[in-house]
Amino acid sequence: MKKNIFLYVLLALSSVTYAAPKNKNTVDPLEHKGQIIEALTELKVTPPKEKRTLLIFSVTNGYKHKSIPVGQLALQLMGEKTGAFETVISNDLANFEPEKIQEFDAICFLNTTLEVFSPHKSVAKTLSSEEQKEWSARESRLKKSLMKFIAGGKGFIGFHAATDTFYQWPEYGKMIGGYFDGHPWNAGMNVSISVEEGKKNHFSTTHLEGRDLEFKEEIYQFKDPYNAENLEIVLRLDRHKNNFEKAKRKDKDYPISWFKKHGEGLVFYSSLGHNNHIYYTPEVLQHFLSGIQWALGDIE
Repeated sequence: MKKNIFLYVLLALSSVTYAAPKNKNTVDPLEHKGQIIEALTELKVTPPKEKRTLLIFSVTNGYKHKSIPVGQLALQLMGEKTGAFETVISNDLANFEPEKIQEFDAICFLNTTLEVFSPHKSVAKTLSSEEQKEWSARESRLKKSLMKFIAGGKGFIGFHAATDTFYQWPEYGKMIGGYFDGHPWNAGMNVSISVEEGKKNHFSTTHLEGRDLEFKEEIYQFKDPYNAENLEIVLRLDRHKNNFEKAKRKDKDYPISWFKKHGEGLVFYSSLGHNNHIYYTPEVLQHFLSGIQWALGDIE
């Protein structure tokens, strides 16, 4: 009994407190708060049709991005400053239970990695056969609940490593649009990102007025079930301005952001979000806000 209680306490983190980092692998988001607030000052928001609640979930059973706390704070402040949504920042798996999940209008996977509804491998090896069965049943229930939530008409937003998640669950890959397949462009490399042809007047890119985004960022390539024909791609790695020597695809097809539907649900994904500065770059935050508001149902 004590063991079960320990596991649930360990994995059910009900909230995030912004405090000074305790080790070198974490970042104090408050160090970037001023930059985030400044970047949010000129964002254009679409008045929400009703009160919106966004769950921000960042469990990592693989690589853990140092920028997660900065991204969480940026999204929290974005909601507060624009009035577009309220945020619940939580890694508590109970939020995905069938009744609880209905409290949210959309769910954001912010730099999640691997099988996020499973116990971490350091915990899994300590479980008894009975406990493993309990976890397996819970995982199946939560997956069914999440997919029913999205397909039934709610929203899903994924940032960066959200495509490095749930490799063992094909329906998730189909829902989000593809899986991570390495990053030929590392976090310290300068990249040029262009608006997709025909998308300069898209609600999520019109603020760019056709200009490229140029900064240092880790850029992903994608594998099946990725298929550009099934997605509304709005940002793409510029085919002419970047170094493709280490990239796999001969077609130079490296999307950055896309929109899609899953059933009746609305899905927005952007691979941006590795570096801290992404979360206080005004042009990126405007793009994120538009994508979030679309997934919430406030932008037609």
